[in-house]
Amino acid sequence: MPINVWILVAAQALAMCTAPFIVFIGSIHGRLLAPSPEWATLPVGLVVVGTVLAIKPATWLMERLGRKPVMLLGALAGMVSGLFGALSAWNASFPFLCAAAVVGGTGLAVVHQYRFAAMESVEPEMAGSAAARVLLGGLLAAWLGPEIALLGGGRQAEYPFMGGWLALSVVQVLAMVVLVFGYRASGERVREALGEGGRPMADILRQPVIWAAISSAAIGYALMSFIMTATPLSMTEVADHPLEDAKWVIQIHIMAMYLPSLISGWFIRVVGIPRMMGLGLLAYLGCVALAFSGISFHHYLFALILLGVGWNFLFVGGTTLLPQGYRDEERFRVQGLNDLMVFGSQATAALSAGAVLAAFDWNGLLLIAVPFLVLHGVLMAVWLMSRPHNRGRHPS
Repeated sequence: MPINVWILVAAQALAMCTAPFIVFIGSIHGRLLAPSPEWATLPVGLVVVGTVLAIKPATWLMERLGRKPVMLLGALAGMVSGLFGALSAWNASFPFLCAAAVVGGTGLAVVHQYRFAAMESVEPEMAGSAAARVLLGGLLAAWLGPEIALLGGGRQAEYPFMGGWLALSVVQVLAMVVLVFGYRASGERVREALGEGGRPMADILRQPVIWAAISSAAIGYALMSFIMTATPLSMTEVADHPLEDAKWVIQIHIMAMYLPSLISGWFIRVVGIPRMMGLGLLAYLGCVALAFSGISFHHYLFALILLGVGWNFLFVGGTTLLPQGYRDEERFRVQGLNDLMVFGSQATAALSAGAVLAAFDWNGLLLIAVPFLVLHGVLMAVWLMSRPHNRGRHPS
């Protein structure tokens, strides 16, 4: 792999820390500062809102300024998020905590573009491996984020979590250093954009390959977030498992999300994108069936492992497939639309999971996931039937 890819892995491991950091302590810190308990989880939801709002501006800027300057702006946003969080601890201010979450989400919108930068740093046949390598940085971030959150004493400190927020700022500065001295824009293997920026978006969206790619990433991400968000509540409030068991299930689930990235690029080359996405669908169906069949610790554990593996196969498969539907000069528009739909779907799923669980219970929530899996299966089938007319990385 070119050095650019490994630099992006390192930068992702640092810059992505914002997500697990806020997921871990956002609601706990929110409970300390919120005017009422009902608002405690708002900072966690605002991270995704910040991501969704920043996706289009981030890709617009990348198209005009290049990827590297915007990557640095993203890390800067992560640093500012940490400072806002520290101010919220210093002043016991819930609005500052919410601002930290939104700004942190803005930085994450840029981090999610790293996988496309990695794909553009290698030859087309290695694109899947490059995207998978960058996702491995998320595995390191998933461990590092919660660790730095507790620096300085956590909620027992005089200013709860202030040390952790300041540490998050330092980590984001380190990500900037890695990008400044390591990333080379000249390593991106894309042609210069010609003409007026490519075809109208309506023409691009008429291609079944685009919808198969977007649905793979969007439905995969949304359903993963939907089921994962509801799992701790279901385990502790429905099945009466201890909180420690729920923590273990979520941690192992996150490992199952990212560990397949060690082989998923190779796996794409061996079995192809369609089979990999099909296996991802089967993993999701297995997750639903297993979770539906019981509420023991092992039912939750193995269901969430399948959920993590399924997410990896669908997300990496969709990301690798997407370039087959656009030309070089169209890439920022299509990548921006893709991530807007992916993370917009994730935001909707994450914010609705608690209400759905309360209204329909655990089994009802699982059944709601099934039609979306069927929808992706249909979109895949339409794409596969049209493949003779959609070959090649750069469509005519």
